[in-house]
Amino acid sequence: MSELTAIIAQTTGYKNSRQASADYVIARAELMDDFMRICFENKNPDHYKACWVMELIAYEKLNWLQKYLNLICSKSKILTNESAIRPLSKVIFLLIEAHYKTSKNEIHFTENQRQELIELNFDWLITDTKVASKVYAMRSLQLLGKEYDWIHPELQTILAKDFSNQTAAYKAVSKHILKKINHQK
Repeated sequence: MSELTAIIAQTTGYKNSRQASADYVIARAELMDDFMRICFENKNPDHYKACWVMELIAYEKLNWLQKYLNLICSKSKILTNESAIRPLSKVIFLLIEAHYKTSKNEIHFTENQRQELIELNFDWLITDTKVASKVYAMRSLQLLGKEYDWIHPELQTILAKDFSNQTAAYKAVSKHILKKINHQK
């Protein structure tokens, strides 16, 4: 077992533990290829812990993920563990947000990658994923809908249809997203 694999295996849900693992990877940028591979190894029992760590790396070194956009866009749909999907949905939102920021623009998705992200986020929104993942999917789709005009009407339909059956958190964000969409019209 490599040192990186051992570090990931020992990571716990506590913020300090996740941050220590993120700091370990950030201090050793040469490990990013192996680290990202672990994030998307469904058969690795600790892949979800690597996704926890990826979220913290994204806060500090988002531009490092540019190199891995193909991996993120193509492999995110294979993950089934909710503990991996939630941080990944947040990372994807941060990446999409950075893509559309006009000031920095440090993240650049290809057309094909954006199409994969649209499909992925709609899947997360309409399937049985947990609320946090749905919330990040809504936010991502709202941003993508600024470029793809068919997304907002679809998103509005889904949010209106699911509204009464959802949690308070889902409803609050849903209202916020619907207001933003209506404001953009």
